Amino acid sequence: MIHPTAIIHPEAQVDPSAEIGPYVIIDGPAKVGAGVKLEAHAQLVGDVTIGSGTTIGRAAIIGCDPQDLAFQPSTPSSVVIGEGNVIREQVTIHRGSKAGAVTRVGDKNFIMATVHFAHDVQIGNNNVIANAALFAGHVQMGNNCVIGGGSVFHQFLRVGSYCVAQGNGSFSKDIPPYCCAVLFNRLTGLNVIGLRRAGFNAGDRAKLKSLFDLVFRSGLNLTQARAEIAQQEWPAHGQNFIDFLNGPSRKGICRPRSRHESDDEE
Repeated sequence: MIHPTAIIHPEAQVDPSAEIGPYVIIDGPAKVGAGVKLEAHAQLVGDVTIGSGTTIGRAAIIGCDPQDLAFQPSTPSSVVIGEGNVIREQVTIHRGSKAGAVTRVGDKNFIMATVHFAHDVQIGNNNVIANAALFAGHVQMGNNCVIGGGSVFHQFLRVGSYCVAQGNGSFSKDIPPYCCAVLFNRLTGLNVIGLRRAGFNAGDRAKLKSLFDLVFRSGLNLTQARAEIAQQEWPAHGQNFIDFLNGPSRKGICRPRSRHESDDEE
């Protein structure tokens, strides 16, 4: 299952059921799980773990140094990729930027061609990320998101679960769970189609809509909205939304357009 042109580091641990394609390079103590497929010209660099059943596409490069002028190549850090992912051609995923730091991708994600995950990015499970989406350092994304092609995400921001982001969108603020994000830091409402497909019933969606409207359409600021929210009881999905809003944020929160703003305003 190992092509004769592949170059594999002597410290690499490759499961016998893995398929290593032509001109693959494993340059370091990588761990390659059962049923993994490394397609032609793929590279694993340094301390990289690939979970079982994951496919790494042609010319993808996993584990290179961060694009950080202050980074010291001697820093021990890694990339960990979970099980059942499809990572297509020319994807790049960089290792963590500090000693012991991990850039992490969960399970069953579909990551399309030329996507970039910078150092310390944390990606959950069951996400679909379209071609050429770019994630800067330390971005955190939850589960079951759909990310449009060519969209870009600024460093340190958070993307909640069940979000959808428009292709070519540009985001420098946190995107709350269950929401649709477009253009530059805009929300258009809930990801209703995605929630239906995920099995959220009408009652669940109604509760989330009332919570969204309270936070973003009631005329209250975020502090006032939090106070109002605290006086009511919310189901688990709503509590996830609330916890996200209450979580630490370096960037602020994306919001819907107000009546006084145009789409090209920041």
